Amino acid sequence: MKYRIMVKILMTLLAKRKVTAKEIADRYEISLRTVYRYIEELSISGIPIDIERGRYGGIKISDAYKLPAGYFTREEYSSAINALRAWAAQVGDEATVSALEKIERQQKNDKRELAVCADIIVDGDNWGDAGVFTEKMKACEKAVNECISVTIDYLSRSGEHSRRTIDPYVLILKRNVWYVYAFCHTKQDFRTFKIGRIRKIWLTDKNFVKKPITRDQIPLDFYYSSDKLTAVTLSIERSALSDAEEWLGVDAIEPRGDSLICEMQLPAEGLVNKILSFGGAVRVVSPQSLADSVREAAKRFLD
Repeated sequence: MKYRIMVKILMTLLAKRKVTAKEIADRYEISLRTVYRYIEELSISGIPIDIERGRYGGIKISDAYKLPAGYFTREEYSSAINALRAWAAQVGDEATVSALEKIERQQKNDKRELAVCADIIVDGDNWGDAGVFTEKMKACEKAVNECISVTIDYLSRSGEHSRRTIDPYVLILKRNVWYVYAFCHTKQDFRTFKIGRIRKIWLTDKNFVKKPITRDQIPLDFYYSSDKLTAVTLSIERSALSDAEEWLGVDAIEPRGDSLICEMQLPAEGLVNKILSFGGAVRVVSPQSLADSVREAAKRFLD
């Protein structure tokens, strides 16, 4: 327990660089005397920690200090990064995010393949893709991790082609589609870009400094605001269950008597064609207007 708390204190100092003894005592439920004893042991081990007295004093670690390369084994880095990523995704605590960024920068420079996070590998390729999407993902990942500006050729949903320079902040995977949230130099504002719509991407020789943003600032609804979503109830045949689960998600489908039912809000755009693609194995229970649209579209196939 003692050494576990000492490591946590070190992580807190690396994240905040300066904290009070009372903050540490309250956070880890130890006495002030124990705090100073642990700080002394960390100092003896060679970590440059100072104690500043006075009203604005506190326990401070040198800004130049970084974890030694051999401080963690590869497995320990993997475990720490996975745990911190999961915690940061749920809580969004600034100290956790800061600690995660520092540990990632310290991680040993092993050769990484596409989107490798410790023991997690994400392959975003399309079927039959000749590696083009992979290269775009690797470029975006490198830009996010190393704060490198990139230039992209982008084709918007409306068919508009543009070339712009962006500062990628974070990669987002939503419903099996990859996006990059970035500051766009052309629009002078943050935008979300679908990586599949990036035709070409070039890393520039310019680095950028990330502005402080929170998870709440990232618009995870993307192009579909609440007024563009339709509340639907679908009846699904068991023969189509696997495909429907991949589309709607496993948790969205539940058995009701002899039927499989899904109730959720879905983007109206392309919904009729998606339902028709199941060949009658997915039926619209409500709304009636959607059921009528599917019926009319199906009739056109027979004309």
